[in-house]
Amino acid sequence: MSDQVEPGADPDAGDVTYRIRREGGGVFRSAGAAWKRRPWLRRFAYVCLAGLLGLGVFWVILTKDLPSTDKLADYQPPLPTMVRGIDGQIVYSYARERRVQLRFVDFPRPLIDAYLAAEDKTFWTHGGVDYTGLAGAVVDYASKFGSGSRARGGSTITQQVAKNILIGDEYSVTRKLKEMIVARRIESVLTKQQILELYLNEIPLGRQSFGVQAAARAYFDKDVDQLDLHEAAFLAILPKAPERYGRAKFLDMAIARRNYVLDQMVANGWATPAAAAEAKAMPLGLKPRRAERYDPSIGYFIEETRRRLIGRFGENAEDGPLSVYSGGLWVRTSLDTGLQGPVRDALRAGLLRYHGNRGWVGPLAHFDDMDTWQTQLIVANLSIDYNDWRIGVVISRSGSSGQIGFSDGSVAELTGIPDKARVGDVLAAAPVRSGTYAVRSIPEVSGGMMIEEPSTGRILAMQGGFDSGLGSFNRATQAERQPGSTIKPFVYATGLMYGMTPATQVLDGTFCVYQGAALGNKCFRNFGGGGGGTHTMRWGLEQSRNLMTVRIANDTGMSRVVKTFHNVGIGDYKPYLSFALGAGETTVNRMVNAYSALANNGVQFPASVIDYVQDRNGKVVWRGDDRRCMSCNMAEWDGKPMPRIPRRGKQVLDPDTAYQTVHMLEGVVTRGTAVTLRDLGLPLFGKTGTTSGPTDVWFVGGSQQYVAGVYLGYDNPRSLGGYAQGGRIAAPIFKQVVTATKDRWSRQPFVAPAGIRMVRIDRVSGKQVMGAEPSDDPKAAIIWEAFKPDTEPKRYTAQDEFTRKRDALVAEIRAARADRIAPPRADTGSAPADFVQEQGGLY
Repeated sequence: MSDQVEPGADPDAGDVTYRIRREGGGVFRSAGAAWKRRPWLRRFAYVCLAGLLGLGVFWVILTKDLPSTDKLADYQPPLPTMVRGIDGQIVYSYARERRVQLRFVDFPRPLIDAYLAAEDKTFWTHGGVDYTGLAGAVVDYASKFGSGSRARGGSTITQQVAKNILIGDEYSVTRKLKEMIVARRIESVLTKQQILELYLNEIPLGRQSFGVQAAARAYFDKDVDQLDLHEAAFLAILPKAPERYGRAKFLDMAIARRNYVLDQMVANGWATPAAAAEAKAMPLGLKPRRAERYDPSIGYFIEETRRRLIGRFGENAEDGPLSVYSGGLWVRTSLDTGLQGPVRDALRAGLLRYHGNRGWVGPLAHFDDMDTWQTQLIVANLSIDYNDWRIGVVISRSGSSGQIGFSDGSVAELTGIPDKARVGDVLAAAPVRSGTYAVRSIPEVSGGMMIEEPSTGRILAMQGGFDSGLGSFNRATQAERQPGSTIKPFVYATGLMYGMTPATQVLDGTFCVYQGAALGNKCFRNFGGGGGGTHTMRWGLEQSRNLMTVRIANDTGMSRVVKTFHNVGIGDYKPYLSFALGAGETTVNRMVNAYSALANNGVQFPASVIDYVQDRNGKVVWRGDDRRCMSCNMAEWDGKPMPRIPRRGKQVLDPDTAYQTVHMLEGVVTRGTAVTLRDLGLPLFGKTGTTSGPTDVWFVGGSQQYVAGVYLGYDNPRSLGGYAQGGRIAAPIFKQVVTATKDRWSRQPFVAPAGIRMVRIDRVSGKQVMGAEPSDDPKAAIIWEAFKPDTEPKRYTAQDEFTRKRDALVAEIRAARADRIAPPRADTGSAPADFVQEQGGLY
């Protein structure tokens, strides 16, 4: 090849590559020689390499477990569950922390500026980390190292969001580094407005408040849009030390810090000097710490709702996104506060009437260690909302006087201390004069009451004891008690289903069952004894005759009777005759729901306290009425028949049978064992009940609009006394509720099904009467009676009238003879024999 350069080419171009190789090789040879001759160079290189490798390992370790910032875009803060009543008004919240979530546009600008002035002046310009502030924090940390004092954070608002939501509040250099990394990532995922919204909704601010709206309510009883400048500045100082600045003994420190924030707002152009000066002149104006106040009468209803929500959605965040205490649910309940208050008041009045002058029945609790009595009293969580009573503990006594301590730490003089009371006893007391309290007695007897809407199954009110602050056990839904004679209508309903009529004559005579050679005969009796002759089914139910009830159950078949009990939801019992008189156990809830089926012509709905549940965004996630109509929202009619929503409810009784039973139960109110209700002048039906002992007294009944049930008894069943009867103790409680809410009870008579025939009959003989009309006299001889088609009785004749009078005369002669030969009875305080009542048989 020729070494000549081509025309037009650079003469030095051919030497460039050569020179690079030559000179580069020289550098490498020189470096290699230096590497061999100088050991310190090798050591330095190894240290640098190890340092780089260490930094890489440290970075991997530091970042490998960091949470993903992507989830912040869909972050859902824990929120309490809000409960609404039947009218849509908020009645309660299930919350362990105060939280209210707002949007960025809901925060007033002065409040935002106050927080930026206090926490992060460069928020709008930095990328997540303020390096100037960080340098100051490093210096502060170094100066305090080993002293035990905590250095100032130097964190931006973005870093605080990372700490509060993603990382945690561990005090360490490692956490601070993680915080910085996550903050940079957050800035790449969210806008500044979104970051500030998270911060202002999540920041802990004391008094169990998270977020500025909850804090505004806790400290000033205002919403954020109502805050004055000095109040906004105060809230902005709380992130530094929320539990300190909110206390009276640190008032001067709080004011100084607040004024500093105001000065910073002026320096940054976010407030005028005049406005800041005016704000500095204002006192803090903090409201006293207070608990959320709700209507105390709803305690049992709210607790029952909580139980059902937890059973469906879980309690805490780990149970799911819709949990009760963090899911932010909105719950519409059937609570009717217009009925709940009267129900509570009536049950309390009934308990106090029965308690009478029995005096103090013992402590609610007892503390052995009196050094920590206040802590124990707080932990016991006992309260009472009756008049001006309070719950306290006896901390000293001398004779009938002493001192009582309350959960707030206050101490007062106590008088009227019972002989049995000891130091450490927890009891109720009421103020009698300034600084002095007297012991009050909470009735030992208890009970439960409930009102249901038969047409829907919605429970409108319930009371499970004297006061929900004394315990959450709900005797309306949880107490299993014998229903006594309140179960009899379903025995009679079974007889009506299998061929009997309200006019069927039934023998009111001795009824015994042979139980084998070892046990012999088991004989039933009427309440107060007595009996004889035949009477209509109506009369037997009105007067609650045990012997007639047992005979109807036996003739119809107990297997059929207990099937009726099962169908209406009272309970599952063996086919024993004693269950026809209420020997089995059930609850007020189940009895009210069963009577609601009677009032609703045999259609029964599940008893419910929750109408529907929405998530925090308003989407319905559960509905009590789960019927669906897929074609109801069509954009255009498709020419097919109109869609029909499926019928709700279950037909548990024949409609005609249900109405006949209700019609007879109206007679219980008109002239039977619940005659105390007659002067209400409303179309009511119902049945009283008294169990053996008597240990429980009942009334269940109402109208086609509302059905209520109530019982009284000791939690550990024992005799209430011979005079205790459902008509005397339980029915007046129901009467008080109706009297207090009378304008809400319809005067519309019960509506009969289409197949029912109303026939005029003689009330005693049960035979059809022609040519005469019933009157309004409760004891009129002629009444209207309900019959199914083709079951009407024969006409009443003159011979029937003669026979009726003859039988009545014979019965009077026999009764007089029995009175002459009967031994005298001791006075036990029981009801007079002529007051016909109900009571279970000998079982």
